[in-house]
Amino acid sequence: MAERVLVVGGGGREHALAWKLAQSPQVQQVLVVPGNAGTANCGKISNSEVSVSNHAILAQFCKDHHVGLVVVGPEAPLAAGMVDDLTAAGVACFGPSAKAAQLEASKSFSKAFMERHGIPTARYGSFTDPQEACSYIRSANFPALVVKASGLAAGKGVIVAGDQEEACQAVMDIMKDRAFGSAGETVVVEELLEGEEVSCLCFSDGTSVAPMPPAQDHKRLHDGDQGPNTGGMGAYCPTPQVSQELLQQIRETILQKTVDGMREEGTPYKGVLYAGLMLTKQGPKVLEFNCRFGDPECQVLLPLLQSDLYEVIMNTMSGKLASNTPVWRQDSSAVTVVMASAGYPGSYKKGVEITGLSQVEDLGLQVFHAGTALKDGGVVSSGGRVLTVTAVRSTLEAALQAANQGVATVGFPGAVYRRDIAHRAIAHLNQGRSLSYKASGVDIAAGNQLVEMIKPLAKSTSRPGCNAELGGFAGLFDLKAAGFVDPILVSGTDGVGTKLKIAQACGQHCSLGQDLVAMCVNDVLAQGAEPLFFLDYFSCGSLNVEVAASVVGGIAKACEMAGCALLGGETAEMPGVYPPGEYDLAGFCVGATERGTLLPRLDDVAEGDLLIGVASSGLHSNGFSLVRKVLERAALSYSSPAPFGKAGQTVGEVLLTPTKIYSRLLLPILRSGAIKAYAHITGGGLLENIPRVLPKQLAVELDASKWSIPAVFSWLHKEGRLSEEEMARTFNCGLGAVLVVAPPDAQRVLRQLQGHEEAWIVGSLVHKQPGASPVVVRNLKQSLLNASAGGQLEAEGSGCLGNSITPCKRMRVGVLISGTGTNLQALIERARRPSSSAEIVVVISNRPGVQGLKRASLAGIQTRVVDHKLYGSRAEFDGTIDRVLEEFGVELVCLAGFMRILTGTFVKKWTGKLLNIHPSLLPSFKGVNAQKQALQAGVRLAGCTVHFVAEEVDAGAIIVQEAVPVVVGDTEESLSERIREAEHRAFPAAMELVASGAVQLGEDGQVVWKPQS
Repeated sequence: MAERVLVVGGGGREHALAWKLAQSPQVQQVLVVPGNAGTANCGKISNSEVSVSNHAILAQFCKDHHVGLVVVGPEAPLAAGMVDDLTAAGVACFGPSAKAAQLEASKSFSKAFMERHGIPTARYGSFTDPQEACSYIRSANFPALVVKASGLAAGKGVIVAGDQEEACQAVMDIMKDRAFGSAGETVVVEELLEGEEVSCLCFSDGTSVAPMPPAQDHKRLHDGDQGPNTGGMGAYCPTPQVSQELLQQIRETILQKTVDGMREEGTPYKGVLYAGLMLTKQGPKVLEFNCRFGDPECQVLLPLLQSDLYEVIMNTMSGKLASNTPVWRQDSSAVTVVMASAGYPGSYKKGVEITGLSQVEDLGLQVFHAGTALKDGGVVSSGGRVLTVTAVRSTLEAALQAANQGVATVGFPGAVYRRDIAHRAIAHLNQGRSLSYKASGVDIAAGNQLVEMIKPLAKSTSRPGCNAELGGFAGLFDLKAAGFVDPILVSGTDGVGTKLKIAQACGQHCSLGQDLVAMCVNDVLAQGAEPLFFLDYFSCGSLNVEVAASVVGGIAKACEMAGCALLGGETAEMPGVYPPGEYDLAGFCVGATERGTLLPRLDDVAEGDLLIGVASSGLHSNGFSLVRKVLERAALSYSSPAPFGKAGQTVGEVLLTPTKIYSRLLLPILRSGAIKAYAHITGGGLLENIPRVLPKQLAVELDASKWSIPAVFSWLHKEGRLSEEEMARTFNCGLGAVLVVAPPDAQRVLRQLQGHEEAWIVGSLVHKQPGASPVVVRNLKQSLLNASAGGQLEAEGSGCLGNSITPCKRMRVGVLISGTGTNLQALIERARRPSSSAEIVVVISNRPGVQGLKRASLAGIQTRVVDHKLYGSRAEFDGTIDRVLEEFGVELVCLAGFMRILTGTFVKKWTGKLLNIHPSLLPSFKGVNAQKQALQAGVRLAGCTVHFVAEEVDAGAIIVQEAVPVVVGDTEESLSERIREAEHRAFPAAMELVASGAVQLGEDGQVVWKPQS
């Protein structure tokens, strides 16, 4: 049965959506709310007057009128949760959820998300203080000239400044003069990127992406990209500047990576994803995300869509996109030209009569209405951007010519429009430029710049035998000058495996240098050799000098630690081999030892010899392909708080702990002759590396209870359900090196090691029986379980207690904020502790783009914006907050600078589960300006109070108070600052008391303390 579809919006984009949907045989009628003159009674298309601000009313309308699908055009309803609310009411709605729409609704969230997932974007800072933003602009070591309002600003909230002063003025205009209203309460200041700007959109079903042809819009008002910024004055598609190879890279490294990241964070992205990109020398970088079709990009994309749009949408919503890829017209180009009112984007006159529209359509062109209305049977202007004229032709030049002809046919007095849409693409097509090495993707100048940057780093690694001067065709090493008499040279080479992927995703590159050096040096040590010099190989698709310098800088520091010289290396830039942002590493180490000191001494190794284990720092650089799979199963991102490692560390920080370098520790002991053999525990784990240095007739018996196993291994064992054998064959399990020593030497060697490093006697050598395993690890499973128990830190106060292997259940906490979220940060840090009884699962703000949302995003916590300005009543607003809290299974709510008065209905529902902090010692100085009241009253003690929320303001039962002395000369500002510091201690303490069950609210409204056992 044919469906009735409702399109939300009233611009040219929504007219194009309705026009394309109406072409589907499966669509009976398209209703547009509020629509425009172009969507009023046009075949299957008509307008409706139903309210879209009240989602409950809209849902009921859809049910009453048998609307089978709602398609949301603009961004504001998406950010307000229209898709969530309609879906919950049983009405199918196309578009991302409010959580997913934060990619557009909050630029600070979007930038933090890209940081977490390694999606290429401009360097930036996010600010709620205009002075801090200006300081950042003036001190940044890059052109910080792009100023953005963090919230939604109808596509106009971006100012590209010409210099620092202009950028600072833009900050003041946005934040102080409120040029974009509440959208500018937070600003994002970005690096000014250079290159070609393009729009790459895709459909996403939450798992797969289906890219659309790349498009380019034109923001400036006048030809030649002159004049003020607008919502868009025209667009064309496809862009010849984006090759199929580049589009595939964009798909993999940006679009798919974004959808994967949203899914990993528990927010599947379903709908249209729009990536505004800059094609820089380092590859495509994201300027911004939009969560819907662009306007005017939609007006050139949909005319090129050969597939049925209704079917595409249904396949997207049902997760069938991968098997039903949309089909696009080939060998065709589309151009759309926007006609705007005189005075736009400033003030303009409405009601101007528009004629000639039917003649335009006779030319084979399509007119999409935007700011138009019907008056006395005719069409008049009612907005800034009034309509667009779209032409589809076999070439871009022909499409532009036809669109311009159509615009000239329209009778619209005073209309403003451009005549040069697609001028950059046409110049690109007409430019018979000669080829160069740089044009083909290899930047020799960037390579030379890198060499100059790393020369002093290499020089710092000079040692006897080598001065570590870079720049020659080969490096020299003088063995005699290094003190060798009858040397044997020993070489080793290695990489760091897929630990690279984690470093690239986290944007943390310098520690890889130590990993690379350690993997090679520790191998050379296993032959008894002193590492002498090191060479590195860095390969990439496009050289990012900053990243490469960070990596090589880490290599140089590690060479100093190892006592070897960084003698040289190779930087290989290979366009097309690696996706943008990715690179690979290899290292080569050469060492030497005197002929008589080579290891292993197989003839000396005997049954009964003891094994000394030297502690690893963790995973080192092996097993990361398996680690990444376990993380995927556990739904953890690299920015998530680590369930292993030190309190406050993220997963990425723990996993990127550098590999230990053992040369300075072991060389003196190796030279003493006490070590018969040394096994570097690398790929292959305990089971495969120790036998490499033993005679065939001997086997190894290890006792895992004898050494300390880092918590990361116990977590992997448990979360990945890995067998003992898999653990021992893949990972070092806490031992980075194993030494074979005779029993009489064991204690002396152990003492030497323990003076600098953790070490243990971990086993012995036995005769190998026929068919027996060469390595047996006893007590591994129990030791892994013990490591898990040992990793549970004792709780402070009344949190999780004891040594139970199974962690206690944490209470799910939601935090409501309105601003910077400094108290939120204190709560986050407390909840990160392994001993905490609380887990913050969602942060909700009533204002988009505030700093607190970024704090939450950087901590890996889900965020949601419920903008109070979009709701008609407090009850409706509170009801939405309540639904979000229930969606996340919240058990306790903390108000951390939440500047809205909650209704009695809400407070009653959450009685005993709702905490607030007030900057006074209640019951004194309730309400606003508490610090000012305290100073005026002349009290000597002020402070803060955490209390359960009651219907009367600041009257609930008190949980925690902390006093702050009032000192002579205190101002409201100085007192407030000290009270804030107290709040950061008191609020987390109160949260713990309630989450652990130590404090409850009794039926009589008084606090009940649970007796300590």
